[in-house]
Amino acid sequence: MANPTSTVPEYWDRYASGVTADTALDTAFGWTQWDDHGPGRELLESPATALELGCGRGVEVAALVRDGVKAEGIDISPVQVQQARERWEPLGALFHQGDVCDFLASTEQQWEAIYSVWGAVWFTDPGVLLPMVHDRLMPGGRLVFAHAEPVPGAHGPQGMYGGGFRGRRVWLHQWAAQPQEWEELLRTAGFEHAQMWVEPAPEADHVGTLIGVAHKSL
Repeated sequence: MANPTSTVPEYWDRYASGVTADTALDTAFGWTQWDDHGPGRELLESPATALELGCGRGVEVAALVRDGVKAEGIDISPVQVQQARERWEPLGALFHQGDVCDFLASTEQQWEAIYSVWGAVWFTDPGVLLPMVHDRLMPGGRLVFAHAEPVPGAHGPQGMYGGGFRGRRVWLHQWAAQPQEWEELLRTAGFEHAQMWVEPAPEADHVGTLIGVAHKSL
């Protein structure tokens, strides 16, 4: 039977149905895919306001709100946003549904931290997204993001069919760049002190995590 996915939001809704979400706020902000491994929330420092790009079910947003941060998230999946709202809005978390670039273009709001945990930064053209993020950060603010380390030799948009090879022609892109390429993209977008690295996996020859931290000048 063909995959019924026909739009990008439907792809992420379908993805959400197969993922068991960790809703433990005390363990939020594992930037890597490995439990209890790598840096944590300290990469954000101590922002008063924060926005997550591709927030999924909103656990990181909720963890920040619980600790007094005015935090919100944006995600393209209606299913995930609805689940996040039902679970975390009573804490004071705020969630938006839609495309991150459309959202950033439609607001004049600024945040002290904008971040993406294996989220929209990976799936959006950095030449478009990074300047928009820079504009929406307060002076001195920071962008933090993480996703899988790039496959050796991979560069630029890496396409995949969201509905599989027997589904409708729905496609997504993941952007691949080596750390030094990301640093150049961030500098071009106006960021200072951009630092990118691959956090090694806890076991040799396993997939590591690419992590980036960049600052907007004061």
